[in-house]
Amino acid sequence: MDYKKIILKPKKDESLRRFHPWVFSGAVQRKDANLEEGAIVTVHTSDGEFIAVGHYQIGSIEVRVLSFEETIIDGAFWEKRLTAAYEMRKAIGLIRPDNNTYRLVHGEGDNLPGLIIDIYGDTAVMQSHSVGMHESREAICEALKTVMGESLRNIYYKSETTLPYKAELGAENGYLYGGREVDNIVTENGLKFHGDWLKGQKTGFFVDQRDNRSLLEKYSDGRTVLNMFCYTGGFSFYAMRGGAKSVHSVDSSSKAIVMAEENVKLNFAEDPRHKAFAEDAFKFLRDMEHGQYDLIVLDPPAFAKHRGAIKNALQGYKRLNAVAFEKIAKGGILFTFSCSQAITKDMFRLAVFSAAAQSGRSVRILHQLTQPADHPVNIYHPEGEYLKGLVLYVE
Repeated sequence: MDYKKIILKPKKDESLRRFHPWVFSGAVQRKDANLEEGAIVTVHTSDGEFIAVGHYQIGSIEVRVLSFEETIIDGAFWEKRLTAAYEMRKAIGLIRPDNNTYRLVHGEGDNLPGLIIDIYGDTAVMQSHSVGMHESREAICEALKTVMGESLRNIYYKSETTLPYKAELGAENGYLYGGREVDNIVTENGLKFHGDWLKGQKTGFFVDQRDNRSLLEKYSDGRTVLNMFCYTGGFSFYAMRGGAKSVHSVDSSSKAIVMAEENVKLNFAEDPRHKAFAEDAFKFLRDMEHGQYDLIVLDPPAFAKHRGAIKNALQGYKRLNAVAFEKIAKGGILFTFSCSQAITKDMFRLAVFSAAAQSGRSVRILHQLTQPADHPVNIYHPEGEYLKGLVLYVE
């Protein structure tokens, strides 16, 4: 392998020997000259022993490991990794006629750090979070076409906002493959929605809440449901299929509210049970009547995108849940979430516990939730577990 080398300091190879896929800058003793960000490098111990190959980047994480074997990173490598990811999704029963929406690649969880690929019907949406994956996008695209075959007609690249901004790559969103006569109506567990990968958040839909939406459906019969931070209405149309008496969707984005209403109509035509409101979440919660809702969903955006924001984020989660505990009807059920990777399960649970104690109400945990199986956590990389949630019964 004719790749440039990075040499570690003595005794700084322990985490790599435990297959953790990151090399931190503080562990590096020296590196070859003229290294460009995104280059493929080999990592060696202070004694010169090969230990990993990966993408070099500038920052606290200096290498994202692609393999712990001496491997050439070429088309065959990408095909092998993508095939493994695809076969796993088939093995767990995600790819079927009533569900053509799922995550195909979840970064470190699929041994492809820095890469996200979500499938929306016959369209793949690819997102790079590292310069190395950005530089490899064309090779990944070709491998993806080979692995997915005729089921794939479009590959959309959406990385303008996810790449390191200091790299100044000038990346633009756009189709790497296909892009003509694209159908953006896709299916999740038999329910239809518009996948808005062109202008929507993330890759176009929050596919990581699929299992939790299904659970909500089972609790919705006869209930009055409030879906806060509803985005494009995922929890709302599951609640309606579950037999909810009424469903109110709230988001500060008027564009998201329009999309939520369109998604509800896709499944239920003109259904008077659903109303949508473009309002600030905290204001809506403060102004609503006590006991108006007996099932509330709190699924806010990440309050802490880095470790420095943890304290303020925990206060935000406490404040948000405190209002919900205060206002929810007796015998109500609260689905509450955090998608902040910097917030641990214990931190989130403590924030919610503090909010419950402040309300003085009796609260019981019914379920402890996480991300679905198509967002796997590499057992050697526990940092990949980012979504955490609680389902609570409030007396």
